[in-house]
Amino acid sequence: MQTTTDLKQLVEAVGDAIVASDASGAITLWNPAAQRMFGFTEEEALGQSLDLIIPQRQQQRHWDGYHKTMATGKTRYGNDVLRVPAVHKDGHGLSIAFTVALLHAPDGQVSAIVAVIRDETSRFAEERGLRKRLMELESQIAPQASPL
Repeated sequence: MQTTTDLKQLVEAVGDAIVASDASGAITLWNPAAQRMFGFTEEEALGQSLDLIIPQRQQQRHWDGYHKTMATGKTRYGNDVLRVPAVHKDGHGLSIAFTVALLHAPDGQVSAIVAVIRDETSRFAEERGLRKRLMELESQIAPQASPL
């Protein structure tokens, strides 16, 4: 028996944020998980620039890569996970990880980029704490220089 998947229901049900943007970088899809992650409602996000969630210091780098992807139709982040900082509506920083998919118009040109995003803020902080603790422990057991 063949079943069909309700794509709208799928996008709304998944736990990861799904954000799509058009060629200019305007947000065209913002699922409930994106709202939970970034704090902006769908109404606040739709039509806005992706700068809404990109820290200002990262924006130039983001747009350089975005426009290159739109022009070439190629991205390495379809399979490789990209880890970057992001910003919540209230201004606090997030650490996110995501992959992207390119959507194409009938003429073959890239028409949209879709990102599937996971909030890794707590995992990133935990790893940073563990690395710091490891460095502290290693410094305690490092061989002491002989005063000879």
